[in-house]
Amino acid sequence: MPVYLEPKDVSADLEKFSSVLIVFCPICPPMCLAMQKKSPFIELFKRGIKTGAFEDYIKSIREPLEQRGVQTGLYSMYTPIPMACLWTVGQHKRLLKQARDYEAVVILGCDSATYTAKEALKSTDCQIIQAMQMTGIANATVKFRFPVTVDLDMHLVPKKRSVHPHKMHAE
Repeated sequence: MPVYLEPKDVSADLEKFSSVLIVFCPICPPMCLAMQKKSPFIELFKRGIKTGAFEDYIKSIREPLEQRGVQTGLYSMYTPIPMACLWTVGQHKRLLKQARDYEAVVILGCDSATYTAKEALKSTDCQIIQAMQMTGIANATVKFRFPVTVDLDMHLVPKKRSVHPHKMHAE
């Protein structure tokens, strides 16, 4: 079930670091930013499987860091399990190997993706900073346009529903 995520400004949290690895989930964050920006989720012939709105968000985090001389890197994993909240032991090990050269790891994903990173990196001194906030459940209708463009029409999902017990009728 996809979760609805909104970007958080973490620039102040990153000021003290000289190296930052940006770790992202390639599922919910790109989907949510595409819906928020009302831009295509996938434009295969223009960007491949990358989402323009999400790439812009990564760039908005990365460029100011690099302008200050901060070493940055990107990390994600598409196989065997793309969702960062469900990574395998092998994917944890690959993240650990990649993150060892960085002081901070920025997570572009849900609370569960952040937990995954914390578990994978618990033997390091990396500071883990979550740069997206979970605000609900994501729901959308997928629409296809020529040539191989995927749009998402977002549906609002109520945050909390009251539950009323069903009354049993005697017959």
